[in-house]
Amino acid sequence: MTLRLDIAMLMAAGLGKRMRPLTVTRPKPLVRVAGQALIDHALDKVEAAGIRRSIINVHYLADSIEAHLQARARQTGADYVISDERGKLLETGGGLVKALPLIGDKPFLCVNADVLWVDGPTDAISALCARWNPAIMDALLLLIPFARANGYPGRGDFHMDPQGRISRRKSGRVAPFVYCSVQILSPRLIVDPPSDIFSTGVFWDRAIAAGRAYGLAHTGMWFDVGTPQAIPLVEAAIASE
Repeated sequence: MTLRLDIAMLMAAGLGKRMRPLTVTRPKPLVRVAGQALIDHALDKVEAAGIRRSIINVHYLADSIEAHLQARARQTGADYVISDERGKLLETGGGLVKALPLIGDKPFLCVNADVLWVDGPTDAISALCARWNPAIMDALLLLIPFARANGYPGRGDFHMDPQGRISRRKSGRVAPFVYCSVQILSPRLIVDPPSDIFSTGVFWDRAIAAGRAYGLAHTGMWFDVGTPQAIPLVEAAIASE
């Protein structure tokens, strides 16, 4: 049975240092690409998938994000709930722990608020929902083949076996898949935090060790919009579609 998602968690608390000087006066999720703020690209996809309640964590220039979401809510009627990290930036793992009481006890979508992708024949969120199997999974990550990771500067993130189980890139090697910053997580994975401030990678590593971390290859386009110089390249690629 295909998973029905009720909740999304959008990660919007980061400092956006690579995007300076654009992020001196605005948070990265509000940087405009292809005619709208990055967070709107993400929320458009989330809401097109039928998810009407999104938890958004905030830290850097948080008031700007809150004001933007209030204006958007008046247009969309969607429910945006703030997980406030103004006092301390908790990184992605710590942000999930703090937001968990708002998320609840069902599997949820987690998306970085500054990610941009174009769907292929099947939209990515629907494909993740169709692939989700709670009997064998605690984490299901959307991955893009390394060769199609537009603008990505790294060496890849994961290997994936024929069953879809993922493993980490080995040091000094190149991995064939890049994490798209879109995933489904089970709340049962969000336990025993190592500290207040840590990466979601801690949870991934636990799921990988248990054989319960899987990947799904994205069939559309995906872009690393990490720097100001990347924006016109991304916009040109989208316009040519």
